[in-house]
Amino acid sequence: MGQKLKITGWVAAGAVAGVLTTVSLQTVARGSLAPLPLEELQQLAAVFGMVKSDYVEPVDEKKLISDAISGMVAGLDPHSQYFDKKSFKEFREGTTGRFVGVGIEISQEDGLIKVVSPIEGSPAFRAGLKPNDLITKIDDTAVRGLSLNEAVKRMRGEANTKVLLTIFRKDESRTFPVTITREEIRTQSVRGKVMEPGYGWIRLSQFQERTVDDFVKKVEEIYKTEPNLKGLVLDLRNDPGGLLDAAVAISAAFLPENVTVVSTDGQLAESKSVYKAAPEFYQRRSGSDPLRNLPAALKNVPLVVLVNEGSASASEIVAGALQDHKRATVMGSQTFGKGSVQTVRPLGPDTGLKITTARYYTPSGTSIQAKGIVPNVLIDESAEGSPFAALRMREADLEKHLASGQGPETKDPEREKARDEARKRLEEEAKKPPQDRKVPEFGTDKDFPLMQALNRLKGQPVLVSKTQVIVENKDEKKEN
Repeated sequence: MGQKLKITGWVAAGAVAGVLTTVSLQTVARGSLAPLPLEELQQLAAVFGMVKSDYVEPVDEKKLISDAISGMVAGLDPHSQYFDKKSFKEFREGTTGRFVGVGIEISQEDGLIKVVSPIEGSPAFRAGLKPNDLITKIDDTAVRGLSLNEAVKRMRGEANTKVLLTIFRKDESRTFPVTITREEIRTQSVRGKVMEPGYGWIRLSQFQERTVDDFVKKVEEIYKTEPNLKGLVLDLRNDPGGLLDAAVAISAAFLPENVTVVSTDGQLAESKSVYKAAPEFYQRRSGSDPLRNLPAALKNVPLVVLVNEGSASASEIVAGALQDHKRATVMGSQTFGKGSVQTVRPLGPDTGLKITTARYYTPSGTSIQAKGIVPNVLIDESAEGSPFAALRMREADLEKHLASGQGPETKDPEREKARDEARKRLEEEAKKPPQDRKVPEFGTDKDFPLMQALNRLKGQPVLVSKTQVIVENKDEKKEN
């Protein structure tokens, strides 16, 4: 059987080091396999037997096998992963933008969980939770000391079950309990508004199943408010990636029909693909062209794309396509550099394997793996610079990262020095009162990069970075 059995046509994202990787969900039935290394397999069986019989206490056989698979895959690169039942469920939730919970965006503050924003229409929204509320207890568990992930897991659960949150509202100086019934939540990955007459801003926080539809609605809202749009900022900062078809669709919204958006190349025949700005490359099987209702003016409106070190994978596909076709000016900081494709193959009803199968290339044929998209205009995070940017992890910092395949990697001798300086600045910043160290929210008039992007669109002076340098790859590796 050499026939490929496609389960779906979408490409999804998995979280590794704060970055969601671009993947495709499919399975392949093959009729021929390379000869198995029998001696090594015998050793594996021998070790399994010794651990089973000799270890100090009984061990679970299924866990031993699961751990062996996990170790084998983890040794490949940072983005290949074995999914057990629990992690496969979490992975699917991440790509659909749906989960069962209370419906709040959260962060940490002084060891407690801070409500950044309740999701509109969610149980938390209806229960009256407000931005800046602090969660001190989840059921009977004190929040102080819990990681953000641990707090999220405790607030999520089965639909129609209840969770008791103890809330401290600072501006009212009171603590009170709120019982919330969990529901399926749909996260919003698209925000946007008219910043000032003639100029709009659209932010994508992730490429999910609903992103394209929500993007179209937001564009329609902006044009309804401002029919004579003179310029638009597409904000991809801290967007870790997601579904490839969504990235192709967002690119196609701005590009001429049928131009290349991205290409992929790997060992398998199905890994050698070219994706173009046409409906057949992003349209889901059951639906029509999701871009059909976009205003025609969007194809020509002056465009700036904002990126930073947190822009990865699918967001790099969009930035690279719009930059290569000279459709947009890319501004900000050099992106993460996640230029590899992962394929997810189900191993059973609730387990799977995510494995790197290809690199992807911008329309000009450039691999951004372990390098990233270099903006046309380098912009700092603030008027004072980007003091903590050096501390952010990039693809080239990840152990066992895949090389670009387009020449050797070089080490930047200044990078560790910059990191040491950034760590010292961060320590000083942490000593300040919380109100003095808040980062301005994206999409406000205090959002420095956004203000520079608007200046660019209006033909006004832009405060370009005086300190940023292009980061090359971390160390030399053999091409593969």
